[in-house]
Amino acid sequence: MIKDKLEYQVTQEWIEKFKKTLAMMEQDEERKRKDFPKWELSRNALESHVAKLKAEIAEYERLMSCDSSQPIEIIVDNLTDLPLALIKARLAAKISPKELAEIIGIDEERIKQCEDNNYQCASFLELLEVSAALGVEFKTAVMQVDFAEIEMGKGLAKKRQQRISKKAIKIS
Repeated sequence: MIKDKLEYQVTQEWIEKFKKTLAMMEQDEERKRKDFPKWELSRNALESHVAKLKAEIAEYERLMSCDSSQPIEIIVDNLTDLPLALIKARLAAKISPKELAEIIGIDEERIKQCEDNNYQCASFLELLEVSAALGVEFKTAVMQVDFAEIEMGKGLAKKRQQRISKKAIKIS
């Protein structure tokens, strides 16, 4: 996700570099003939990167061109999407990390640290404060519990515990 003007510019530069590489690849008839599957795989990978970067640019431009007189809708399918939604909300509100820090009453560096790490280092209270400062509201708050996923997690935990036990036995 593009989080600021510098990342936006760098992303545009990468798209141009990838496009130039793709153009050179298209002209390399010898490589196409010599190992077409590998050539095609490389081309498809680059095209995929370009498409992903273009989507990121489109999202950034959408956020930056928001009309602040109208609420913006940011889809959050699960709690793991919340950190990026908070960054998107800040961008759409055209609030700098410094301004957000002032609103909340914390250091700007803390906001930058949280955003650089997609809020993985933020406390729950910090997430709530940022959400409130950005006017983030949930339209619906329906949660779905996936019991199959819980059972899968239990199975993985059991296997991990068995591996740990086996290692402990080998050590002793």
